[in-house]
Amino acid sequence: MLRFLLPTFCTLILGCRADDRKPADDGAAAAAIDSAAPNANDGSAEDPTGSAARGAERSVVMFVGTSLTAALGLDPDQGFPARVQEKIDSAGLPFEVVNAGVSGEVSVQARDRVAKWLVKQPFVVMVVETGANDMLQGMPVRTLRSNVEAIVDTVRKARPDARIVLAGMVAAPNLGEAYAREFNAVYTDLARQDSLSLIPFLLQGVAGHQELNLGDGIHPNERGQRIVAQNVWRVLEPILREEAAKR
Repeated sequence: MLRFLLPTFCTLILGCRADDRKPADDGAAAAAIDSAAPNANDGSAEDPTGSAARGAERSVVMFVGTSLTAALGLDPDQGFPARVQEKIDSAGLPFEVVNAGVSGEVSVQARDRVAKWLVKQPFVVMVVETGANDMLQGMPVRTLRSNVEAIVDTVRKARPDARIVLAGMVAAPNLGEAYAREFNAVYTDLARQDSLSLIPFLLQGVAGHQELNLGDGIHPNERGQRIVAQNVWRVLEPILREEAAKR
């Protein structure tokens, strides 16, 4: 069963104020984790299917990201992390997706969130999707690069055996050729430098297709989310099969 660490609390940067984009505090995060965990008093102990036990045996694949990961505008069960969970289940692999997407988040907030508490949670794979809001704000690319590097360093130090998958993004053309070239290179350069698995472009086949996005033209609709899930699965599936083989 897909679990969610944090609720979506604002829209992508185009729809929220700067003071609305603060990450949730540790107390709220801890409460969300507690609410996602099986509760001995909620009837799960009597679950005849044994789903609670299966969940306890599964290793976590954590998705850290923005409103794209949080499935803004849709039921979370229609978002690509939930669709990836369906693929995991269909493949019979022993993994559970945890959706730690936060709408409106920029890379510095993702960096801090990972360092303060996400890295303290158990996971074997972390999928990092960040940078879209940095790009929409026209933030310096060097800042994005530094923040992603910090996330990688934090995870490698705290969980050296964990695998990291980086979701690539592409800059909007109206930001200029020079900015786009530098922005796009962040993902390929860091994947090569730090030996990360790379999803070349998370929104490949979806971005720019009106029929696959919500009315804002930014966030994938249900059909688009299925395509995004396939983009992720191409990279994630072999990693999960390798991890499962180690058991």
